[in-house]
Amino acid sequence: MGDIKKIKGLLKETSRRIVILTHINPDGDAIGSSLGLYNILVNAGHVADVITPNAYPSFLHWLPGNDNVIIFQENKEAALKKIMEAEIIFSVDFNELKRIKQFHKPVKDSGAYKVMIDHHPEPEYFSDFTMNDVKVSSTAELVYIFITSLGLKKYINTEAAICLFTGIMADTGCFSYNSSNKDTYLIIAELLDYKFSKDGIYYRLYDNFSANRMRLLGYALNEKMEILPEYNTAIISLTRKELDKFKFQTGDTESFVNYPLSIKNICFSAFFVERENHIKISFRSKGDFAANEFSKKHFNGGGHLNAAGGESYVAMEKTIEKFKRLLPEYKQKLEKYEI
Repeated sequence: MGDIKKIKGLLKETSRRIVILTHINPDGDAIGSSLGLYNILVNAGHVADVITPNAYPSFLHWLPGNDNVIIFQENKEAALKKIMEAEIIFSVDFNELKRIKQFHKPVKDSGAYKVMIDHHPEPEYFSDFTMNDVKVSSTAELVYIFITSLGLKKYINTEAAICLFTGIMADTGCFSYNSSNKDTYLIIAELLDYKFSKDGIYYRLYDNFSANRMRLLGYALNEKMEILPEYNTAIISLTRKELDKFKFQTGDTESFVNYPLSIKNICFSAFFVERENHIKISFRSKGDFAANEFSKKHFNGGGHLNAAGGESYVAMEKTIEKFKRLLPEYKQKLEKYEI
């Protein structure tokens, strides 16, 4: 955990050089929580920078502060310079250094005071101060709790509130899962006091895709979805050739894995997508079927109970064959899931 008095004291002094990092392939919570924290720290007089390992979906580029984000893959020299000069490094929405890929070693070797804010299970304690709670809806919600606990709530403005609200909305699927704690809604109510359009954020997150993305989704559901009724499981897979056919852009396959869970009796969904040198896998489940444990045990991954990710370094066909071979082992759990 670390001493909250220490980080509170550090942040009382203005003009601290601060770097905020988030994980590879950043999603709405990663970017929302990072930019929410960024806006708050800048308002408090600090010099802050957000660094992401790689590019993220264009439907998140409207968030306040986005223009100042440094993408490591595109500007390594600037990113490493910021890390080297940092006095405080925040790790936001990830709890293992391997989740920032290429620049995990410079971060590990940095003499900066390190703070982790995250809601994923089984954290790797590489930081000096850790705020980790798997019961919280999102890292964006945790950032709000963190800032409030430090007495810095006065530095939240409309821009910061928009970012944090976006992170919470994104990581709960517009409050459709992982959002049964009343404290989440109390925080949402406080954020809404900053007078922004909730509906406008929804439109930008969920009604802001390209026509090619919609065609790709239709193709994935009509041509590539496979139902395994004996295991209450569904599979979707997409190769690089298929992605190229629909002019794939970063973020176009966001949430594809969720669609099969709308089918009656399906409680486990797996989405396989071919990347340059591996197969990226997303898992979603209903009830108490532990997608994160399945992913960690078999596909070098992890995540939440009902939402996890993994990877495979063999061909698509062999990866899917492995997945199917594993299902009989879980047949009883998949047959008797409870919502």
